[in-house]
Amino acid sequence: MQAIWNGEVIADSDDTVVVENNHYFPLESVRPDVLRPSQHHTVCPWKGTASYYSVEVDGKVNADAAWYYPEPKDAAAQIKDRVAFWHGVEVRAG
Repeated sequence: MQAIWNGEVIADSDDTVVVENNHYFPLESVRPDVLRPSQHHTVCPWKGTASYYSVEVDGKVNADAAWYYPEPKDAAAQIKDRVAFWHGVEVRAG
């Protein structure tokens, strides 16, 4: 699977975990140069508290376009150290 934004592949992995129709990429498969820490957080009753990254490619910023669960609840342990995307980031077979 690949995550693409602003014409650039920002993540590429054949080891994604699908939860609620979202592909969670291993953190090491995401380009670190495009991730910018965000102060945004949300809470899921069964996954836990999500933290976010904004994605920056060629000077364009997509705010809060990636999220992850630093300490997922037991029911979501399979997404620890993984990142998912939205807000216009295209996720498709690579």
